[in-house]
Amino acid sequence: MIRLIILDVDGCLSDGKITYTHEGIELKNFHVRDGFALKSIVKMGYEVAIITGRDSAIVTNRARELDIPHLFQGVKDKRAVAQELCQTLGIEPSEVAAIGDDLNDLKLLQWVGRAFSPNDALEYIQSSTHVLERRGGDACVREMIDIILKENGDEERFVSAWI
Repeated sequence: MIRLIILDVDGCLSDGKITYTHEGIELKNFHVRDGFALKSIVKMGYEVAIITGRDSAIVTNRARELDIPHLFQGVKDKRAVAQELCQTLGIEPSEVAAIGDDLNDLKLLQWVGRAFSPNDALEYIQSSTHVLERRGGDACVREMIDIILKENGDEERFVSAWI
């Protein structure tokens, strides 16, 4: 059973594009369906973490908005951070799902119990993950969460909270 979900940002929660205004302000797009599902599973008691290689105030704001309790930015070794988090939470690697799209996610994806990637991830990443039907930034995280909820037997609890 999955108890912790680890998310990459650029290329998974977002489409991987970074836009800068002429004032140097960074812009990112996030899909509302990902946010809805993430906020819901946090309320259900799942642990959720963002582990990303970049530092961004936008990501800090998004994590706060979604009540994501574990945020790690500027990370070079995502697996090491995940291992430390799991030790703190008392969670085994087999109880962890992660999503990633590029080579800096590979060690983490090989370590977790359930690895996912968007359908536009690098082919090398896709070869060792469950490839989702959706692209990064296009509700692929929601697709992953729906799969996990079904596999965990929590689909009915998730749906019934809203109907």
